[in-house]
Amino acid sequence: MITRLLIPMCFALSAIGGVKAAGRPNIVMFVLDDLNDWVGPLGYRQAVTPNMDRLAASGMTFTNAHTAGVFCAPSRSAVFTGRHASSTGCYTTQVYHHDHPGIRPLQQVLQDGGYATFGAGKLFHHPAGYVDLRGWDEFFVRDASQKYRGWPLESWSFDMDFLPDPFPYGAFNRDGNVFKDLFLEWGPIKDGDEGKMADTIRTDWACEVVKRKHGKPFFAAVGLYTPHFPNYAPKKYFDLYDRDKIELPPCNERDLEDLPRAIRKAKEARAAHHRRLERLGAVKDAIHGYLACVSYADAMLGRLLDAIQSGPNANNTIIVLWSDHGYHHGEKLDWGKHTLWERTSNVPLIIGGPGIAKGTKLDATVSLIDLFPTMIDLSGVKDNQPRDGISLSPVLKDPAKACDREILLPGMKPEEYAIINRDWRYIRYADGGEELYDLKKDPNEWENLAGKPEHRPLMEKMRQQAPKTFAKPGPEVGALKLSTKGEAFHWELKQNKKSKPD
Repeated sequence: MITRLLIPMCFALSAIGGVKAAGRPNIVMFVLDDLNDWVGPLGYRQAVTPNMDRLAASGMTFTNAHTAGVFCAPSRSAVFTGRHASSTGCYTTQVYHHDHPGIRPLQQVLQDGGYATFGAGKLFHHPAGYVDLRGWDEFFVRDASQKYRGWPLESWSFDMDFLPDPFPYGAFNRDGNVFKDLFLEWGPIKDGDEGKMADTIRTDWACEVVKRKHGKPFFAAVGLYTPHFPNYAPKKYFDLYDRDKIELPPCNERDLEDLPRAIRKAKEARAAHHRRLERLGAVKDAIHGYLACVSYADAMLGRLLDAIQSGPNANNTIIVLWSDHGYHHGEKLDWGKHTLWERTSNVPLIIGGPGIAKGTKLDATVSLIDLFPTMIDLSGVKDNQPRDGISLSPVLKDPAKACDREILLPGMKPEEYAIINRDWRYIRYADGGEELYDLKKDPNEWENLAGKPEHRPLMEKMRQQAPKTFAKPGPEVGALKLSTKGEAFHWELKQNKKSKPD
């Protein structure tokens, strides 16, 4: 039975001291890409996610967890450094280990603290040069040639002989009519080809790691590309869903009318994707592909849980599941991420294992920026560098200690952010545009209250929780040159290239 704890509003969570798990637990991270809150433990009844339900039963589900960055690169940089973009300048495609080589990432701190460290798949942003190779005893790629090309975390770009048939599958609707120029792609592959998929190979490698008997505690992290588009998955996962019975998320046709001018203009242009899917009758097809990939990811989690339970580490391993950010499927007429709204920010965060309150759902507002100090507390290692989050380890043991708090979600440039708590979301853009949503009365964020005078004191109070200063953006990847030599690589500034201006 799952216990849901409704947490009283207070502002003292950061003052709670850390409580370390007994002994030196192994820590396994299972990281997903573009997975929003459409999973069973978060109450989404359409999703077939029995293994996420199983993990939730073994520990705590944070129902009000939010990303630390609005797309892959900044979110993952924030998690592995424990520092917000407002501290590092990694707002978009910056490479944190180029800009801030002095920041010790999570795996390095754990390794220095006596942990064996193993990584695979999309933990960092996926193009060549983004993997932070420091601090790993072993980082797995499925093809040795990747190491000589800057360690790209490729999933669909090479070595494929199992694409959907016909291809592109998502270009055809159920009646055989062609969908031209879609920005998405989905479709089933043969069940027998599941073992060829990159995410399957990565998961199987991680299963072998966790089944070994290690001489010291270990940290193993595996990152899946799924359910990021293209939404290819074995047919059996598509067959879990009846396309015609899929319920669409709520959508307000006038949702963009009360937004600040600049963001309204940008999102009205972005809405063309949604309009096209509607005209083609393909919205349910696209969501069907996404849900199939969610269930495929869940099956990979099941493999990993089985491997842990069947091996020598079953009684001393903590499992942490998180997604880098959410995803819009037509909400606010958008498809994708890159927003400061709920559909981008709310993510699954489930932590299970020994010493953690079992079968508990906690609605206190937390951020993925909290993962770094939480892992440090649980592992008992020392970390002598500043981090921006707080440890969640006290509430993992005793949920009654939790209090709600405001958390920061940086946007894609300085002075752009959301401040979020259980009841309100305040958004401020770099040009001064503002949004305010009453999340209890308006969970879909359809009514922007920022223009109402009676809410100005609340907005001012929430604005005070934002950083007082914002770091200047570092050089975006387009201003950098990747140089490789053997299995090593390094970044350098291109000649006469400067950082993108604020």
